[in-house]
Amino acid sequence: MTRYSLLALTALLSFGSAASAQQFATKSAAPSAATRSATQTKLAPPIRGDAKIEMTEPVAKNTGKLLITTFKVKNMEAGSIAGLRVDDLWFDKQGNPVTGSSFRDPKPLQPGEIIEVRLETPILDRSKMDRNQYVFKQANGNVKVTKVKKLP
Repeated sequence: MTRYSLLALTALLSFGSAASAQQFATKSAAPSAATRSATQTKLAPPIRGDAKIEMTEPVAKNTGKLLITTFKVKNMEAGSIAGLRVDDLWFDKQGNPVTGSSFRDPKPLQPGEIIEVRLETPILDRSKMDRNQYVFKQANGNVKVTKVKKLP
């Protein structure tokens, strides 16, 4: 009988420690799942038609072979802007295109979100680069741009 008692006691102890280990694992995993869902933001559906954005004054730096232009853009819509694209087109004095570059936001721009646009335009011949134009596009329509002095 001693052998059966010892076997029953061993089984009870091993089962009890496994159950407490499982409870501990469940309790420690629960807060991380709750924290993860609390930190996720709601994604707004993309807007259809014209989108309104604000942009700051562009800042251009000449690095020799590249003209690097940066500015901030803020979504002023209640929905997200999918596929935001900015083209920087350079023209000569006669209006012929000389060079240009593009920026595309890989994620939808959420309502009130601010991003920094960085355009790296190759300098082919600086004497031919007379003026430039920024063209804003989105996947579901046009983009209306308003210039502002400062964005946070």
